Amino acid sequence: MAKISPAQYQPPLPLDTIILQDGAAGAGDRMELDVLIVGAGPAGLACAIALATLAKAGGTELNIGVLEKAEALGEHSLSGAVVNPRAFRELFPDLKDADFPFRAPVAKEAVYLLTAERRWRLPTPPTMHNRGYYIASLCEIVRWLGAKAEELGVNVFTGFPAAQLLVHGSAVAGVRTAPAGLDRDGNPTAGGQAPNDLVARVTALAEGTRGLLAQAWCQWQGVASENPQIFALGVKELWETRQPLDRVIHTLGWPLPRDAFGGSFVYPLAPNLVALGLVVGLDYRDAALDVHQLVQRFKQHPLLRSLLAGGEMVEWGAKTIPEGGFYSLPARRAGERVVLLGDAAGFVDVPSLKGIHYAIQSGIYAAQAIFQNLQSGTALGEYDRLVNASFIAADLYRTRNMRPAFRDGFYLGGLQAGLMTLTGGRFPGGKYWMHADADVPRTLSPGPGEASIGVSKVDGVFKSGNATRDSIPSHLIAAPDVPVAGARFYSHVCPAGVYEAIGGGLRINAPNCVDCKATDVLGPRWTPREGGSGPKYKRM
Repeated sequence: MAKISPAQYQPPLPLDTIILQDGAAGAGDRMELDVLIVGAGPAGLACAIALATLAKAGGTELNIGVLEKAEALGEHSLSGAVVNPRAFRELFPDLKDADFPFRAPVAKEAVYLLTAERRWRLPTPPTMHNRGYYIASLCEIVRWLGAKAEELGVNVFTGFPAAQLLVHGSAVAGVRTAPAGLDRDGNPTAGGQAPNDLVARVTALAEGTRGLLAQAWCQWQGVASENPQIFALGVKELWETRQPLDRVIHTLGWPLPRDAFGGSFVYPLAPNLVALGLVVGLDYRDAALDVHQLVQRFKQHPLLRSLLAGGEMVEWGAKTIPEGGFYSLPARRAGERVVLLGDAAGFVDVPSLKGIHYAIQSGIYAAQAIFQNLQSGTALGEYDRLVNASFIAADLYRTRNMRPAFRDGFYLGGLQAGLMTLTGGRFPGGKYWMHADADVPRTLSPGPGEASIGVSKVDGVFKSGNATRDSIPSHLIAAPDVPVAGARFYSHVCPAGVYEAIGGGLRINAPNCVDCKATDVLGPRWTPREGGSGPKYKRM
């Protein structure tokens, strides 16, 4: 059996090309804003809405811009999702829950432990109670938030990925976008467009999971965390079904091996529309584990078989999720003229499977801190103070050791997590230490591995709406000496068929990429490509 150490073949973050002095040559247009927000997800749009609302109430005009790499709002947004409406209520105090872009309230829920053919109903853990919450599509939430932001005069620029961080001394000055219309060798075509510089008094990095500029800023400024951030990969499908589903379902156990952390979700979005998927921690030990293939196996279980019978898979997607929790948060999320929001900062609570309301709340707090900074010069460290005194930090602290407990396997981890729940997080005290995902050694069995079943990766990419140009330059940075065993590992990690093991090494099919960032965690680095590339999610 081959041994794989992912960190051995992972290129370093190309900090020398990501951090760029403001005014450096190479840009086309230059735009000056009061506030620049990178990423039109729930965190970034909430920040824009809250900031515009504060400015309007204070009789102040602010030029606020939001950059989004997708061609249209929501096209790169993916989540389960069951949403706690708490932050929506604070952001829109004049609206009722029925006014929010949710599909339906959670009426019933069930948690099962699965084996290959059987299921056992479990008591719903206190952290996973969802009564009073809502089933939703993150795509639809983002489009709705975007419309609210634009009504307030916020400029939302879609199709513009932020590729470099503009700096002046130790302060962030803004960003430079990715160029467009390059050929495979990186040379401009007839329709090529130079990158643009957008500078601002404050820049908010709300890039989502594994944000490139957030990573670069933390490394550049030496902002560490007590534990390294760890990640999970989620693969999701939408199915039009003939059978209705009347409850939210979560499962543990099969088809995951016992030393892998994760579970499944099955949510009813409409009487004939079901969202299902599997989320797996990227610290698993089996280098041949393939989350996409596990989803295909999961659909064969009797729990799903009758529900999906006669139905059709209509959309597919994948995304990584920050799972480290409290001890993996950056020591600070604010610096000179910059703040980090949402998933880019790691505001996700794994035991409750929630992150959207934390993202929105972080956007609200960032807006308050930014407004004070612009009005009176208050340091942006006020943002950290607001987060640290809030339910975001309190929730993550209460569950601080639950995800790390599963580093020792499913059953021991489950026992420890149960005790942590019963004691409100007081057991066992202290801090569980974690390895970075890329530092976890893997074992790769010889041979071709498990035969592909169900939806192929190629078909999945098609159902994601991906229409990236075939002639686009590769945006994935791989080490030059990846062996065949490493290439096979990447081919299993990636749910979109980007990587293939051929002959003596690795082939990269970059246009297939759906920006899930899984190999950015474990192998080749992801960098932004021209705007509009990647998936075009509609209801994910």
